[in-house]
Amino acid sequence: MFAGKTSELLRRVEQHEAAGRKVAVVKSSVDTRYHATRVVSHDGNSKVCFAASSLGELRRQLGDKYLEYNVIAIDEAQFLPDLLEFCTAAADLDHKHIVIAGLDGDFKRQRFGQVLDMVSVADSVTKLAGKCAYCSEQALFSLRIAADERQALVGGADKYAPVCRQHYVSLSNVRTPEP
Repeated sequence: MFAGKTSELLRRVEQHEAAGRKVAVVKSSVDTRYHATRVVSHDGNSKVCFAASSLGELRRQLGDKYLEYNVIAIDEAQFLPDLLEFCTAAADLDHKHIVIAGLDGDFKRQRFGQVLDMVSVADSVTKLAGKCAYCSEQALFSLRIAADERQALVGGADKYAPVCRQHYVSLSNVRTPEP
């Protein structure tokens, strides 16, 4: 978290639009933190988007208009249950360019949704990292600071802190198994 994933997604959307491509921006309807129908980065940049509980729902919402889009940009991809199936079909069969932003792991460092499944079918992968909230080292993990054990808990700095490995291990309630 706090690595600039949404900012990078919006930057890539702008590049595609500047090149004359029509882009459909979508996010999970679970994410209502800043706005129900906008993708919003932590630094305040935003773009109007479609909100859907699944990408199949998005496809149904768009109907024939789906064919008009060259690019599908997906934010908070970890919350979409049909990510792999939709993106593979959209790229392979419908010739869409797909850009996704999402978390690959949860606060317990476990697989989160289908984001990791996308690696094997992606043309390229960019993994971003923030800065540790405690020491400014590279933050590869999310420390949940809210007392809630659900895997999917939407939130920002009120619920999570970006942390390095050292601070994750020392501050997290999650224990690394002994070999």
